[in-house]
Amino acid sequence: MLTKGVSWLLHTSSYPYDYDELAQKNKQFLWHPFTQMKDYNAQDPLIIARGEGVKLFDVHGKAYYDGFSSVWLNVHGHNVPELNQAIMEQLSQIAHSTLLGMANVPSILLAEQLVRIAPPGLSKVFYSDNGATAVEISLKMAFQYWQNRGQTGKHSFITMNNAYHGDTIGATSVGAIPLYHQVYKPLLFSPYVIPYPYPYRDGGEQAAMEATLSQLESLLQQKAGEIAAMIVEPVVQGASGMIVMPDGCLKRIAELLRAHDVLLIADEVATGFGRTGKMFACEHDGVVPDIMAVAKGLTGGYLPVAATLVTEEIYDAFYADYEEQKTFFHGHSFTGNPLGCAVALANLRLMEERRLVEQVAEKAVGLAKLLQPLKAEPHVGDIRQKGLMAGIELVRDKKTKEPYHWNERIGVRVCQRAREKGLLTRPLGNVIVFIPPLASRMDEMAEMVQMLAESIHEVTLEQKGQTVR
Repeated sequence: MLTKGVSWLLHTSSYPYDYDELAQKNKQFLWHPFTQMKDYNAQDPLIIARGEGVKLFDVHGKAYYDGFSSVWLNVHGHNVPELNQAIMEQLSQIAHSTLLGMANVPSILLAEQLVRIAPPGLSKVFYSDNGATAVEISLKMAFQYWQNRGQTGKHSFITMNNAYHGDTIGATSVGAIPLYHQVYKPLLFSPYVIPYPYPYRDGGEQAAMEATLSQLESLLQQKAGEIAAMIVEPVVQGASGMIVMPDGCLKRIAELLRAHDVLLIADEVATGFGRTGKMFACEHDGVVPDIMAVAKGLTGGYLPVAATLVTEEIYDAFYADYEEQKTFFHGHSFTGNPLGCAVALANLRLMEERRLVEQVAEKAVGLAKLLQPLKAEPHVGDIRQKGLMAGIELVRDKKTKEPYHWNERIGVRVCQRAREKGLLTRPLGNVIVFIPPLASRMDEMAEMVQMLAESIHEVTLEQKGQTVR
């Protein structure tokens, strides 16, 4: 007999639990990611029951705008008929079969489409199931590439200050956000770290870019012989607070790496599939990386599929007689999952039919205008945006750029206020993230930005002990 919980899965129109019962089960059984559970369990949890368009609905029926695309990955909104249909059609054929030594239809067709839309020269696709694993694969491929070529001394990596590339061991090793990564240091390998250009904090675009390039060039001159690859969040560094690279910086980085025979890994997990106004962020600077990791928007936000794309040169270093043992010994149980690949194909088809990437570039201009009035707020220090990725940095003192102290939880409180108004997002410290689904209409984004603006105004005034009007 089905239990009460399992039987609910068969009924989409009703919900047999009351809120208090669900809240208790949530507290009793769940451990949430990136969440201090002592704080979380002291509050009434938000429990989502369904989604429609760019809104999510809790178990009480209250609607919220999805202002961070359900962690930066939603493309067309929720409950999209074409994507739902793609999954159902594939489900009627087969839900999963392995790619270890065999293939399946959707994985082949999706690989073809990924190569077609990727920066030219990326010609082979290796599947996994999330951004961290796509990065992990990238690192292992870069390392083994040089081993297979007989250059065994090239074993180190370069990353950038405040980088975030995921939470597996390799991905954490090339992460550089102390709050997230410091505790795991004894488990990790140590990359070289150079600054990611941060114009607001580093003297403007030119000074920030030159500092990055100067340190990279110096490091390469000294250590290129031992460095396998550099990993970069191209154009927008996400988890550090939506830091936007100056135009041309990525191109200069790529040129330096190529001149010193070091591979470039582009982590396009957050920036790929139209989020920045190009299909991939590398395109803004006309850069073709040696290895590119993608995930998040790949399936339209439906199912966990990721991929690592490489050039023919990388692939060829592993292509050898069996006895040479140059095989890439890596894989995941759900690699190339047919359901995920099928919905990814439908997602890419919809993106083309609706000219979504071009629309994002157009909407980005409108979003910039919507965000412009926020610059007048006394505690908005900087607004950074590329496409439909935006970050609003809050500061205690606008003149000196003095940040709020972590313990003041200014970002957390602003996002809590926005939730009360009907907008969901998460802060990155003192930076408020705004990453709406790519299909959001301008009127919907205007409502979302208004809610954010009100929340910032109210919370920063309250922090100063002033009355909100």
